[in-house]
Amino acid sequence: MTEKYKPLYLLLFVVALVVSFAGINTPFFTDDQGLYAAISKNMLYKHDMLQLFTYNHDWLDKPHFPFWAVAASFKIFGISVWAYRLPALLFFLLSLLYTYLFTRRFYTKEIALTAVLILMTAQHLLLSNLDVRAEPYLMALIIGSIYHIARYNNKPAFKHLLLAALLTACAIMTKGIFVIVAIYGALLGQYIFQRKFLKLFYGKWLLLYLLTFVFTLPEFYALYIQFDLHPEKLVFGRHHVSGIRWFLWDSQFGRFVNNGPIKQKSSGNIFFFVHTLLWAFMPWCLLFYFAVSKTVQNVWKKVSLPEYYTLSGGLLLLLLFSFSGFQLPFYTNILFPLFAIITAPYCFKQLSRAGNIYRKAGLLIFAIALPVIIIIIHLYLKPANNVLFIIACLVFGATAMLIILNIKADTVRVFMLTCCAVLFANFYMNTVFFPAIASYNGQVKAAAYINQPAFSNLHVYSLRPSNNVFQFYSNKPVDLLLLEDFGKTPMPPTAVFFASQASVDYLTQNRVRFKVIATFTDYPHENILPMFINKDSRSKVLSKAYLISK
Repeated sequence: MTEKYKPLYLLLFVVALVVSFAGINTPFFTDDQGLYAAISKNMLYKHDMLQLFTYNHDWLDKPHFPFWAVAASFKIFGISVWAYRLPALLFFLLSLLYTYLFTRRFYTKEIALTAVLILMTAQHLLLSNLDVRAEPYLMALIIGSIYHIARYNNKPAFKHLLLAALLTACAIMTKGIFVIVAIYGALLGQYIFQRKFLKLFYGKWLLLYLLTFVFTLPEFYALYIQFDLHPEKLVFGRHHVSGIRWFLWDSQFGRFVNNGPIKQKSSGNIFFFVHTLLWAFMPWCLLFYFAVSKTVQNVWKKVSLPEYYTLSGGLLLLLLFSFSGFQLPFYTNILFPLFAIITAPYCFKQLSRAGNIYRKAGLLIFAIALPVIIIIIHLYLKPANNVLFIIACLVFGATAMLIILNIKADTVRVFMLTCCAVLFANFYMNTVFFPAIASYNGQVKAAAYINQPAFSNLHVYSLRPSNNVFQFYSNKPVDLLLLEDFGKTPMPPTAVFFASQASVDYLTQNRVRFKVIATFTDYPHENILPMFINKDSRSKVLSKAYLISK
């Protein structure tokens, strides 16, 4: 990307940042966000940063690091939706920095800037900046670890040793020990392809492994005091549950073979992430597949590559995910910095005639389809206000015209137009579409109702463990009473219960008596149904949520 393209690159970079931060205050519309935010809030309420609780019960599933980050944000800025998303967005920015630093070290500045823009415009990454889980943290921690390991490999320096160990430990304390497959797998691949395998056992690397373990000790300590020290606690329906064993084995290998306490109904599909990447890494997915095939061919032909870290770390963990029995679409997000670096060299380089046609077609499909799809969605959605849609059309339309008029190189023009299209689509989704979904969340409305001063003396319960958005938005501690126990458990007159339509139907069918305090319109699905998008048929997929008492 030459100097004359720099202003447009900077414009796209700024617009991409605006799009990423545009949804920071959008109300929660998925349960996982509510769960993570509620657990972090409970840390402050209980003045305990080492133990994880939901509905005042011990919680054993994910490690602590993301909750520590969110709790710190809550402590500084207060408990809010935007304070929950802020740490993740900061780690997203850190992943951009490390992607640039790593790529710039092994490739040209043009490729480094391209990799950053690819990462900023990957579809599921933009979505994960709104629907925040652990992935934004892991992206930064994994690419950061690999960068410092690469620097440490080139020239042993204490700062790179320290940062590599610290970031790797934080990654482990975010998702578990499987993340070292990407981090140390990157180093393993680099040495294997350079025929230096035995260097893995040099003292400088043993020091890195030891220091990483030391930095991970806070996680072991937290799990020990909450679970291993208390075998009487009931977790997963049984006593004598070791938190440390869960962290090292059950949460990793139990999920891999899909036979642990937390498992999916159906086992994994080896091709699940191949087709998932078609939309998750959109609009770069087709070019990514092309780049991987060409890179693997070069390795097979023994053509020397600038580096082997990204290919080794990215593909090793992707293979592990593919063979896992427990699969979720957002798992691959943590590899997007590596995928962006693999893809970037093939965005502008001269290819064969067929390769050039494939690249251009693979990008133009999305550059044309995404704006068309958004316009169709808007026509059916019929939001109350069209201002943001009009602003988006004007801003991104003007940006597209600037690109068309000022960029003469066909490959650069197509690349930038593709970036513009995906940013237009996600600006609309973050500012219009997802807020529209969130406005139909009965859990948010029920929590706002119960937060009124008139109800300050009530004891609040949920009848299902999946009402976590309600748990977070409620200003009072929320306890859990299982639905089947509602009719047979004596409760004080100040008890109030959040119930979905399905819960109320269950109570009605079983002739359990209850009183309705308030009723709220609710969209009970996390999946976006076409009938919801269409305003004329929306009422058919809407449900009710309730606050009830005995």
